[in-house]
Amino acid sequence: MRKLVFLLFFAVLAMALAGCRRAPDEVRIRQSIEAARTAAADADAGALTGVLSEDFDGNGGAMSAKDLGNLLRLAKFRGESVHAVLGPIEVEPRGDRYVARFTVTLGSGGKLFPAELGMFKVETGWRREGREWRCFTASWEQQL
Repeated sequence: MRKLVFLLFFAVLAMALAGCRRAPDEVRIRQSIEAARTAAADADAGALTGVLSEDFDGNGGAMSAKDLGNLLRLAKFRGESVHAVLGPIEVEPRGDRYVARFTVTLGSGGKLFPAELGMFKVETGWRREGREWRCFTASWEQQL
């Protein structure tokens, strides 16, 4: 009986460990993009900058990770909200990095972002930093 319980325990342990595999990189990048969207909606600068690399480059030097974080801090301070709706996310490998493309529609519940509203076509670059995938570059273009 003890031997059966022992074997059953190891069988359950083996199945549990098999279920603990990490999600594929593409899935983890999609999850990070969704986390960034949620962070923007919650005006949570720390959560947003958590998915960005320290040397993040937005739109060819127009925005750094610090700039984006400060923008969300200001929105939170002013009690404003950011509404972001993501379109389908396309993720493709490029060597040891990934490129993700998607559309995002931005809206605001305040006056801080009025010129920044609308639909944007976004392309992001991702690289592994330790065990996490971080966005190191992004470019966006407003669509009609």
